This record gives sequence, C-alpha cells and structure tokens, in this order.
Amino acid sequence: MANLRFLTSGESHGQALVGVLEGIPAGVAVSSDEIDRELRRRQQGYGRGGRMKIESDHARIIAGVRWGMTIGSPVSILVENRDWQNWREGMSVEEGYENSIKPVTRPRPGHADLAGVLKYGRADIRDILERSSARETAMRVALGAVARKFLSLFDVRVGSYVTGIGGEKTGAGSPVAGEKALIGMFEKAEKSPVRCPDTETSKKMIRAIDKAAKEGNSLGGTFDVFITGLPAGLGSHIQWDRKLDGRLAQAVMSIQAIKGVEIGAGFEMGGRPGSEVMDEIFFSRRRDAKNRAGGFYRRTNNAGGIEGGMTNGMPVIVRAAMKPIPTLRKPLRSVDVRTGKPFQAAYERSDVCAVPAAAVVAEAMTALVAADAFLEKFGGDSAGETRRNFDSYIVRMGRHRKG
Repeated sequence: MANLRFLTSGESHGQALVGVLEGIPAGVAVSSDEIDRELRRRQQGYGRGGRMKIESDHARIIAGVRWGMTIGSPVSILVENRDWQNWREGMSVEEGYENSIKPVTRPRPGHADLAGVLKYGRADIRDILERSSARETAMRVALGAVARKFLSLFDVRVGSYVTGIGGEKTGAGSPVAGEKALIGMFEKAEKSPVRCPDTETSKKMIRAIDKAAKEGNSLGGTFDVFITGLPAGLGSHIQWDRKLDGRLAQAVMSIQAIKGVEIGAGFEMGGRPGSEVMDEIFFSRRRDAKNRAGGFYRRTNNAGGIEGGMTNGMPVIVRAAMKPIPTLRKPLRSVDVRTGKPFQAAYERSDVCAVPAAAVVAEAMTALVAADAFLEKFGGDSAGETRRNFDSYIVRMGRHRKG
C-alpha cells in the first residue's frame, strides 16, 4: 500500500475538479495561495489556447487542513471550472437535460476518443473527451503543490525546464550533475515564455509555435524535471514495483500526450560504451557550504540520480517527450462512429503547444512520487516525527561515510 496516494475527479467542462491526497503528515503548513501559484504556472506558456483566457484557477482547500496546517487526515481540494456557466445543460448531471447539445461522433486521431467509446460503450464521444482532457492535470498540480511543501521541509526542491519544442532544441546533452546548475537553469526557465533556459533557443521556439499556429498545426517537445536534496536510499531494488525509477516513469508517462520517459541520459546510454556512461564514484571528507559532512559523490550524472531503483544522492533527473497536441485547427481525416462515413475530425478548443505546461504538471507528479518514497523510507504521522527519523538516518549515513 502506498504511503501517499491521491485521486482526482471531474470533467473538463463540468462544475469543478476535485482531488483527495491521503498520507501527508500533520504539521505541514499549506495555503491556497501557495497552491494557486503552482496553478498559475501550469496555465502559462507561449502557445496555450483560449481556455487559459477563461479560467483563472483557484484552489479551495475543503478538508485536511486547519488553521493553515495539515492535521493528518486526507487533504481535499476543489477547483471550480469557470466555463461551467456555459455548459450547465450540456454537462448537467440531471437526466432532464439529455440531448440538450449535439453529440460528438467524430473521433480525433491521437485522442482517447475512439478507444474510449469502444471500451465504455458510449454513443457520444463527449463522455470520453471530457475526462481524458488535460484539464484534469490542474488538480494534479494542486495536489502536487502540497507534496512539494512537505518536501521543502527537508530542503528537497523540484523544478523543470524545456529542452525542445518542435525541431528547436537546446544543446543539453548529458544530465546536469550539480544542484546549483539545475536551480540556475530552472530560474532562467521561469523567465522564459516557453520555459527554456536558453534565451536564443527560446526565441526560435516562439517563432516555431507562431508558424505552426498559422498553419493550423501543433507542436510537441521535450523537457527535464529534476529533484535535488534527496538522500541516497529512497526506493528499493528488491521488487519491481518498489523501484523508484519505474514509479517516476509511470507517473510522468501518465500525463496526457507524454509518449516517452527516460531517467538521466536514458536512450543516449544505449549508443555509448560503458566506460563513457557510468558515473564514477569519489569520496571527500570536506564539509559542503551547508556544513554537511562530506562523503561519496559523482562528477557526472548519466544515471539521473538513480541506480538499482534507488536514489544515489545525486539530483534525480527525469526526461520526457510530449507529442504534438492531437486537436488541430486543420483537422485530420476520421470516421463517424455512428454512420461509419468519413469526415474531417471534430475540432475542440485547444493549444498549439503545451510543452511548458506539461513540464509543470510533470513537476507535480514527480513531487508526489518523491514524497511517497520519502514517507516510505522515513514514515511519521507528523512532520516532526518524520524530521526525527530523517535526521537519524542522515547521522547514520555520516557515520558510514567516515568509514
């Protein structure tokens, strides 16, 4: 059983999104303002569609928090859909409004539309597209904000940056090894409309998005998510479902439109000899800037901070590839599910490029997995208890380092 688990509910044009996060210890300071800040980051990014002009997401914490602190019970969050005002009849839960809007019968290539109606036996594709929509990720970001706040108590940071959009890419090769460099790239990315840390590449990405928009097309891309501050030993090698890299890969792959995930140098390692990709191990007795005892360290991070399914003390780096948004202004060919006749696929309001936003969603999913692994290792029904367990482990690690 997971130490931290969550569920989300809600449709894209329904009344609201709802999320429940179970397992966060008592004593973690949480506020709606902090969650809203992450929700705003998700809504930004050059290439977003008209929905972002309608929604201004606000998280209402409705359970699990009292006077600004978690109390150990499940944290429940609600985010209202402002566009619901235009869909009161079309998405009503009352049977009296049935057939108040025209059904969607033309599945869009690349979406869950066709597989969904076949699986669930529905005649109206809207029953599928409303839930499969990336609108659902707003709640993942909200719940991820709570997990991030918990991790921050232990100086663990999560961030991301975009490395490619369309054919425009940064020169990023092997994963960055140092915490300081990663934080620097993240801070630069936060100032970019496309969340790319390289200024010149950002300009090229914007031009590529503009070109795609004029052509009625869409663009995908790639991004890195990192976690700094995790000690060695989170995750486990003893069973397949306890390996942290597998858990992270599943979490990020579960995000809509993500089609590829790798840890560290990933696929690149498959084309290079072992002597070039293994991260050599070194040892130092010096204390670092935070007065922490020295110990084992690496000068490279091709493994992405995980070896044998466990953190090795280096920053964890997850790389992902997002396919282009499948909803196109210039629709592709499809077939009507009721008549079998060929049609141009239906167009639903959509983005031209959502890679910057996907990276923020991936941060949230990564934070949730990292917090789960953290609690798996250190436990605690209160943040204070987790702190004592964590500090004891760090002391033991220090003794081990001294040999």
